[in-house]
Formats: sequence, structure tokens, C-alpha cells
Amino acid sequence: MNLSDPLGNGADMAATGFVRCADEDDVARHLLRPSFTNEGETVQLLAFDGHARLISAERVEATLSGRCAIPPMRWRRLLGPAVTGVLMAHNHPSGVAWPSEGDLACTRAVSRLLRPMGIDLFDHLIFVDSGHFSFRRAHLL
Repeated sequence: MNLSDPLGNGADMAATGFVRCADEDDVARHLLRPSFTNEGETVQLLAFDGHARLISAERVEATLSGRCAIPPMRWRRLLGPAVTGVLMAHNHPSGVAWPSEGDLACTRAVSRLLRPMGIDLFDHLIFVDSGHFSFRRAHLL
């Protein structure tokens, strides 16, 4: 399944896409999770080089509407010539880990933005208190 396919059975995808806190990898547990609070939605963008080294990061806070929009200036600062992959993550203060229609549309748009530049969207993670949802694990990427 990819992001242009219908969502299908949400329960199956939610089960395969959800990672409990206890099972999170080091990047999720130590780098991403501490940057999220339940006070508002925040987007974290991490850029990696061809050796999987973190080379750039951008943090974007939600607007007054509660939605996160990633300004072009943030993409320009994040995407240098050595970037080969991006990890996108954000939190859902509501506690619902399942991606919204807006999350799905944003992920599609980011993938379309990066693909012509030869940059992979490694994953899009949605953090809640009990763990995170992975678009990659749910086969939405």
C-alpha cells in the first residue's frame, strides 16, 4: 500500500504501524520523544547523509490554528547537498496515534517534494504518550 491507496482496514494498519514506547529505537526514544510535549503540536524534521549521520534538524511549532505548516525557509535550511534522507515526526497531543487526513496529505506532499531531489522520506512518525505510529511500518510509504 502507498499513500495514494485507500486506507483499507484501519485496525490492521494501526496494529502494524504502532510502536510501543518500550520498543522504540534510540532515535525515537532519545532524540525525538524528549522534544514533544502535550501542550501543542510540533513537527521535527531530521536530515541524514548517505552514511545515516544526522546532519541537520528543524523544529516547527504549530500555528494558532493548531496545525503545523512547514515554511519553505525551513526546507531550504534542512536540505543541503549531502542530504540523502529525511525523517519527519510530529506529536498528537490528543493521544490518538492514527494519522489524520491532513497527516496523510502532508506526507504525500513531502514525498513529492523530496523525490525529484533524490532524497528519501525514511519515515513519518506520530508520537503519543504510549508510543508512536510509523507510516513505514504501516506500509503507508
